[in-house]
Amino acid sequence: MSALGRVVRSGVGRRRVQTVVIGLATMIAVTASVLGGSLVVASSGPFGRAFAQQHGAHLTVQFDAGKTTAARLSASTRATGVTAAAGPFPTASATPRDTAADRELPPMTVVGRAAPSGGVDDVLQSQGQWVTGPGQIVISADYPIGPSPLGITLRFAELPGSPTLKVVGVARSVSQTADAWVSPSDIATLTVPGATGGYQMLYRFAAASTAAQVDQGRATVAAATGAEALTGTQSWLTVKEANDRNAALFLPFLVAFGALGVIMSVLIVGNVIAGAVGAGTRRIGILKAIGFTPAQVVRAYVAQALIPATIGIAAGVVAGNLLAIPMLADADELYGTSTIGVAWWVDAVVATGALGVVALVAWATALRAGRMRTVDAIAVGRTPRPGRGQWAARLTARLPLPRSVSLGLAYPFARPVRAAAMLAAIVFGATTVTFAVGVAASLNQVQVAKDHAAADVVIDTFGPSGDPKPTPDAPKALSADEIATITTTVQAQPGAARYYSVANTEVAVAGMAGSARLYAFTGDASWGGYEIVSGRWFTRPGEAAVPGTFLTATGTRIGDTVMLTNHGKAVPVRIVGEVFHPTNVLMVFTDAATFAATKPNLVAASYHIELTGGADVAAYVAGLNTALGSSGFTAQSGQSRGSSDTIVLLDALAALLTLMLVTVAGMGVLNMVVLDTRERVRDLGIHKALGMTPRQTIAMVIASVVVIGLAGGTIGASAGVAMHRVVVPAMGHSAGVNLPVSVTDVYQPAGLALLGLGGLLIAVLGALLPAGWAARTRTAVALRTE
Repeated sequence: MSALGRVVRSGVGRRRVQTVVIGLATMIAVTASVLGGSLVVASSGPFGRAFAQQHGAHLTVQFDAGKTTAARLSASTRATGVTAAAGPFPTASATPRDTAADRELPPMTVVGRAAPSGGVDDVLQSQGQWVTGPGQIVISADYPIGPSPLGITLRFAELPGSPTLKVVGVARSVSQTADAWVSPSDIATLTVPGATGGYQMLYRFAAASTAAQVDQGRATVAAATGAEALTGTQSWLTVKEANDRNAALFLPFLVAFGALGVIMSVLIVGNVIAGAVGAGTRRIGILKAIGFTPAQVVRAYVAQALIPATIGIAAGVVAGNLLAIPMLADADELYGTSTIGVAWWVDAVVATGALGVVALVAWATALRAGRMRTVDAIAVGRTPRPGRGQWAARLTARLPLPRSVSLGLAYPFARPVRAAAMLAAIVFGATTVTFAVGVAASLNQVQVAKDHAAADVVIDTFGPSGDPKPTPDAPKALSADEIATITTTVQAQPGAARYYSVANTEVAVAGMAGSARLYAFTGDASWGGYEIVSGRWFTRPGEAAVPGTFLTATGTRIGDTVMLTNHGKAVPVRIVGEVFHPTNVLMVFTDAATFAATKPNLVAASYHIELTGGADVAAYVAGLNTALGSSGFTAQSGQSRGSSDTIVLLDALAALLTLMLVTVAGMGVLNMVVLDTRERVRDLGIHKALGMTPRQTIAMVIASVVVIGLAGGTIGASAGVAMHRVVVPAMGHSAGVNLPVSVTDVYQPAGLALLGLGGLLIAVLGALLPAGWAARTRTAVALRTE
């Protein structure tokens, strides 16, 4: 082996602690970078990838089976511009009931489909299996039935014979073509007697990138099948817009974490390598004294850094891919994609970049030391510049603290560059923790605000419908006696402080195609959990509050008046506030008296009750249900419905990425303290010879990071709050909504103080291992060390 090789092998083997630190730091940094990069890629255009993978339908068309035939629909696949088609699939609409939970579920569109694939809209199976015969049903992952519906039996009570179907699978259609799929033979069972039923056709066109092209395709299909048979269509562009808005919520969040991860990884790896090479300055001088050239010195120390770093990078790539598997699976479930692991180029870019950083920093540090005069390199050794930090030592000596602690407090000022590097690592770690805590709190507030679940008790008036095409959220038609029964019972029941009811219907908006969902309130609902972004809640008839999407779609703003048309009569409504309600549907919240002339018989869909302070919700619900008796209405607790898949996934990502980045910061502190401990080992031996105990040694080492930890925590907490104030509103804007103050202002003074102490915690945890090593070092060994 050459002399250069022996130097490299000796350096790697002799400095085992430094070698391990380099390997661990690069491994964790690369793991965080691979995970963050893969998630950014997964969140970049997920709908487009899923649509291409599953051969999504550009146009979903519903036909009346009584006005066309399956043969004629099959012939439409040869229409001009149609490149692929699937169907005709028989369809039905029905309202199921979960027999296990004894609850009625929302109406569903059911499609009879023998196989999940078919050339267009290949349905992606996520749980269970596809239907293999009659009596089975596969539920769409978007249908609100619960996270694990396998094995549940659904009963369709309004149909003859009350047929039942067993849930055997969960799947997702990227084109959102159905709520559930069954064997084609089951469609007749699910069709209301006397109804003609329907057919569904799925089309792909040669050109469908714009709304005009999709409209042209729709016209072609209508001409081939007969416009009179066509009952409804859905463009893929409508589905894409909603999915892209959901994906946009991730991007500012992931970019922020990705930027933190990259900057911190470069910083920590750079500091570890620079410290490791810089600590060998005296040895570099000795190598030059025995004949090594500056170029050989540089090659030797670059190799000493690259060997453990390469091992760490390889382990980090493997660990990043393993950790990315469950995260990407969650992202795929959310987006409806089927990503096959981490993209190869993400691994390549991260590994190449990490090797480049290690090589560059090691080269620059070794080159600087290699150019020093031999006598200077040997003379510098491990000794700080004379006089540096003495003012701090004199100042801390006057403090009423144990001498071991005052010595430790003065240490950082003897190596200001190294202290600054440690400070930067702690700042980034504290920033990450503060930002992640704020994001999690904001996301939880988003869920609370979106649910409007401030009421303690809710009475729903939903009931079975005999309509062959039921309308979602259709309330049961209430008689005057039934309305009186509910209101009288609520008022008479002890413990109720106040209540309101809400009805919903459809109205037309002047100048807009389609309709808007109108929510008409009876009673004061300002306390019902409707967060106001700007303006105020309505207080009288003729006023309304609307979501931001309504303002955007209609080009209006607070203070404007819009004309809402119902039954041919135009009703002027003045917008007085913007309500936080993420949705793509136009909505209007107003007093029921606003539409008293056009909608005198609006039926309340639900009653919301607030209890007096200290009232037992469970006892009140039980008493209210007893009082309602056989009326057919049931009260239940008005609790939040839980976090959505998006919020759960974001919380999980924040927790995992924060843990990894804090670990990287801790590794940076560990490296700096190891260097300080190794350089001061002779001083440590003198302290021990003069009577310093192991506990005092640990106190001295930990005290050396206290000031930096406190400063880093304070700066990092402030930086995390600033980042939160930029990123969280950007997340809302990406999703097309403005966020209320309750979502953006989530930090409390006491919480910020604790987050500031997080920097101290990172510093102390990073210093514990070197402190233990220092305490266990024998006095004689420390005194003999050069």
